[in-house]
Amino acid sequence: MNGGYFAPAAVFVLDTAFGLFIGAVMLRLLLQWVRADFYNPLSQAIVKLTNPLLRPLRRYIPALGRIDTASVVLILVLQVVNLWLAIAISGGGGAIGGLLVMSFAALLSKLLYLYTFAIFVQVIASWVSPGGRSAALDLVDSLTEPLLRPLQRRLPPLGGLDLSPMLALILLQVALMLVVAPLRDLGVSLL
Repeated sequence: MNGGYFAPAAVFVLDTAFGLFIGAVMLRLLLQWVRADFYNPLSQAIVKLTNPLLRPLRRYIPALGRIDTASVVLILVLQVVNLWLAIAISGGGGAIGGLLVMSFAALLSKLLYLYTFAIFVQVIASWVSPGGRSAALDLVDSLTEPLLRPLQRRLPPLGGLDLSPMLALILLQVALMLVVAPLRDLGVSLL
């Protein structure tokens, strides 16, 4: 049996586990930032999932205004550990500067993909059940509203057709190409 099959599988499992938890903490941070309804059942589930690691951190790391600094630190630490373990499993090594830059690029990428996913959910829900409400859609609307509202104000009305989600998706993809990709390349060069 070839040992070369273990590393990619282990990195995949590691990235999936870390990615899901980082996504939950990131979602919690974003929902706090947009002041989403924390009595929403999905919000409560995210809080219960993330509290075991966040609650102890909050004793030592205070919030800065509306920014939950403990969540930001936890997200960054988890991403650095994830990346470091993935590189170690793959047989590589890395300098801390490269790990930090690559971690920042990975977090920014996760954030942009989270918004992309949320916008797609919102658009599909508007096709399937226009005007329909649910706990999940309420959170998606709360999350995407700060991104879509400025675009809606700038785009001319087209007879009830809202093009702001399409423009937002284009801008998110451009940000992935022009911001995340160069950051990731810089991080690789620093490793």
